[in-house]
Amino acid sequence: MDGGILVPIAFFAMITAIVIVPRYFKSQERQKMAETLRAAIERGEPLPTEVIEAMSSNVRSPSLPPSPQRDLRTGIVWLAIGVGLGALGLAISFEEPDALFVFLGLGALPVFIGLAFVALGLLNKPKS
Repeated sequence: MDGGILVPIAFFAMITAIVIVPRYFKSQERQKMAETLRAAIERGEPLPTEVIEAMSSNVRSPSLPPSPQRDLRTGIVWLAIGVGLGALGLAISFEEPDALFVFLGLGALPVFIGLAFVALGLLNKPKS
């Protein structure tokens, strides 16, 4: 097998694993919960209403409400990603001079997203 084909195969295998593995473990967790509930019902134990409501309601965890502090943190992370891409381009440009502009262009998008989040964090008033 050609070594050049292994990189794209490994890339897509990692993406597939990142998507499938958490779903598999979540499915196993739900299956164990269902077996436990089934055993409790067969023994005639009463089920608490909280358990029934939790099973019938939305299984996804509620998202955290937006806040200025959260926007600032998100913005700082996006800024760091953009600056990191720029630094990577600078490091690579010693060997390949044209790479600097490519990485600066790629890093500009996260930088501007980060600036928008920082602006939102600074302009929004905390809700009390």
